[in-house]
Amino acid sequence: MSTSRASAQEKDPPSGRLSSVTSALLVLKVFSEDEAEIGISSLAKRLGLAKSTVHRLAVTLAAEGFLEQNPETGRYRLGLSLFTLGALARRRMDVSNVSRPLLGVLRDKFQEAATLAILSRTAIMYLHNLESGQAIGIRSYIGDLKPAFCTAEGRVLLAYSPPTVVAEVVKEGMAARTGKTITDPEAFQRALDEVRLAGYAIDDEESEAGMRCVAAPVRDISGKVIAAVGLAGPTQRLTKKDLRAMAPEVCATADAISVRLGWRPR
Repeated sequence: MSTSRASAQEKDPPSGRLSSVTSALLVLKVFSEDEAEIGISSLAKRLGLAKSTVHRLAVTLAAEGFLEQNPETGRYRLGLSLFTLGALARRRMDVSNVSRPLLGVLRDKFQEAATLAILSRTAIMYLHNLESGQAIGIRSYIGDLKPAFCTAEGRVLLAYSPPTVVAEVVKEGMAARTGKTITDPEAFQRALDEVRLAGYAIDDEESEAGMRCVAAPVRDISGKVIAAVGLAGPTQRLTKKDLRAMAPEVCATADAISVRLGWRPR
């Protein structure tokens, strides 16, 4: 990146962007495999920023673990906090790549939409939605967000989340989306208990009228639930009895994905 460009970003950032955050990210981007350690003077020269500014940025980044200072040379290198964030991003990529063929098998077996979702604060985000191909079906797109509390995938993810996450969902409010949506906090907690007991969750027209879904948890190598596999379709094709009959296959698919991620059942 040229000096003039870096200076321009510091002085006149696009609307909605913070120049200090932009400058801090530019500092991190200077590092490479060929240059693992760089001094303040070199960083300042490359970015077109004052040494005092770069020093403050480096000290702040180091305090948060995004940079480390070599005590012998005084130069800086990337910190372990970046590794942690990268591992989280990699984990999402891994579960997305590993799950797709298995979701395809599940979709083809039942001719209903197969989904993969992760938790994003109080919502779920779809990483995959393999549509059934039938005329009537669910229409959820990759990256779509839906409330976690009333979806089968979200209920699975919340059932295995820390209490603080569940408390945030309740605090944010559970507005009814249909006449069947659970909005009472105590009833919601009981529903999460049922998920842990059964090993799967069912959405009976709670998130969308006319649609039902069954979902099961996906675990990483440590056993932590990181995603949920869902199988969904319209009420005219899927009864609650159908969903319970499909649940073992949905659980088996979720377990197969988990095994590929390194999880080993007890």
